Amino acid sequence: MIFADFWMSESHSLNQTLLVYMSRKKKFPRESVVSMTELVLPNDTNTLNNLMGGRLMHWMDIVSAIAGQKHANRTVVTASVDNISFRQSIQLGNVVTLKARVTRAFNSSMEIRIDVEAEDIPANKKFSSNSAYFTFVAVDQNGQPVDIPEIEPETDEEKALYDGALRRRQLRFILSGRMHPSQANELKSIFDIKEP
Repeated sequence: MIFADFWMSESHSLNQTLLVYMSRKKKFPRESVVSMTELVLPNDTNTLNNLMGGRLMHWMDIVSAIAGQKHANRTVVTASVDNISFRQSIQLGNVVTLKARVTRAFNSSMEIRIDVEAEDIPANKKFSSNSAYFTFVAVDQNGQPVDIPEIEPETDEEKALYDGALRRRQLRFILSGRMHPSQANELKSIFDIKEP
């Protein structure tokens, strides 16, 4: 009864905070894995019969949004896209497989890694085209950010991606002007930067 009286007497924001804290669960990266396959058709290509970068980015946005929704069980919106570099062109008729998974979840945002592989089936040739990190934010029906489950990495690769996500996040914040480089403690540790 004492707990109930305390609970009822405290402010609504404290109640909300406690409920969110108690209800925030953990999920594994494997629970968010999404694989999407596309065939490169003439409408997807440029004048050299290579897949247009914009079309590939569109597919990457879709597959990563689905992974984000699987993790958050909410609608998600794209917040940022890291550098996308193309190692090898993807040609007309190739089959493109995009794989996405959440690498780390913060409060309402999550980092998602996308790996892209292309295949020339008649030539029996597969190759890795590129990879990238997208950031998504989970939102409610009014478009307001909402808390999401944490990520609990299991494999060594997942742990490395999880650890690196904080450094990548700080770099995103610095590049967008939301953080001063002197505040990026994770990045400082990489370069062994000491404060003056």
